[in-house]
Amino acid sequence: MVGKENFKTEDLNLCFEKLMMFGGGSAGAIALGCGKVKMEGRAITDWKDIPMELLLQILGLVDDQTVIMASGVCRGWRDAVCLGLTRLSLSWCTKNMNNLVLSLAPKFTRLQTLILRQDKPQLEDNAVESITNFCHDLQVLDLSKSFKLSDRSLYALAHGCPNLTKLNISGCTAFSDSALEYLASFCQKLKVLNLCGCVRTASDRALLAIGRYCSQLQCLNLGWCEDVSDVGVMSLAYGCPDLRTVDLCGCLQITDDSVIALANRCPHLRSLGLYYCQNITDRAMYSLAQSLVRNKPAAVWESRKPKNDEEGLRTLNISQCTALTPSAVQAVCDSFPALHTCSGRHSLIMSGCLNLTSVHCACAVQAHRTASAFPHSAH
Repeated sequence: MVGKENFKTEDLNLCFEKLMMFGGGSAGAIALGCGKVKMEGRAITDWKDIPMELLLQILGLVDDQTVIMASGVCRGWRDAVCLGLTRLSLSWCTKNMNNLVLSLAPKFTRLQTLILRQDKPQLEDNAVESITNFCHDLQVLDLSKSFKLSDRSLYALAHGCPNLTKLNISGCTAFSDSALEYLASFCQKLKVLNLCGCVRTASDRALLAIGRYCSQLQCLNLGWCEDVSDVGVMSLAYGCPDLRTVDLCGCLQITDDSVIALANRCPHLRSLGLYYCQNITDRAMYSLAQSLVRNKPAAVWESRKPKNDEEGLRTLNISQCTALTPSAVQAVCDSFPALHTCSGRHSLIMSGCLNLTSVHCACAVQAHRTASAFPHSAH
């Protein structure tokens, strides 16, 4: 059983053989032959002989289930895993994930990354509280689709894991905006936050708190958070100037003011999702097109004008934004060389906008000219 410590001798031998199979070719200092592994003059013939350094190397090559099993082999292996393990994913666990987390959290106290993504909701608040009680170095946490979690989990994370830099709570529909507001006030190092589908959580009130406390934020997913309005997005633009990726797909209330604020206040913006934001007009597009000039001093603009894909927007999704006209979208496309409409490189996404079929990136135009210059010979 995963996580159980009283293994039989044959189980230990099986673990040894499996780990040796994975680790045998991983380093020049390890050589397999005649059932022995040699390392710096030492012969390893049994699972008890493996030095901690070698064990950690081997465990870095196997799956997380094997790592958990190895932690139950003996006290030495348990100590090695507990001290050396910094990343763990339990997404493979389709049953009893909650109990598994409760049993592992007190052991794996050095975790920095923990992936608990679920297809069917298993996690409960007591498991998250256990994580926050023991894993204070945690920086990356994925709780997506944890439908059973309540505000208790966010309050616990606020107090127990203040060093979080990346948090995914997409699909966690039970969290309130007040709990997210509280979390933001404690977890001020957040750089990546996924709130996709968190309709109750992602309100203007919560976004005001994020803009106030999380100035290092770089990536934010607000997909299908229908209560978000210009007030919330504008507060983010003013409070989080380092934003690089913003997904507002399905945020039906936002208007040009949100896009203009992002264009003016977030000079590092690289990806913007506006799918089904049907209040967006040409005004927003022209603001994006002019943002690169506006965000740089006039004296250095010509010398630093982007001639490749290094600066400016790289991805823009305006699918179903039916109020846009070709001239405005073409202006954006012309301003950012990384936006492509050509086959195989679509980064300017315009699905459902039949009136924008004339918009093309520079390389698509060049390809068309080249093809026209060499007409097919007559048969």
